[in-house]
Amino acid sequence: MFWPMVAVAAGFLGLAVLAVFAVRVFVEARRLGKQVSESAHRINQAAEDLERATLSAARSVDSL
Repeated sequence: MFWPMVAVAAGFLGLAVLAVFAVRVFVEARRLGKQVSESAHRINQAAEDLERATLSAARSVDSL
């Protein structure tokens, strides 16, 4: 009777460890998604800034 109880306890501990790792992976995946979203926003902002700068440069060249 002792060994079956040890096997059940070991199985439970194994599942608990896997659950902890699953939660950690989920948290890191959310963090990565947030960083990707922020990076995309920054890239879009930089693209808009570059477009405004090129329009300004084009106007300067046309005025010459």
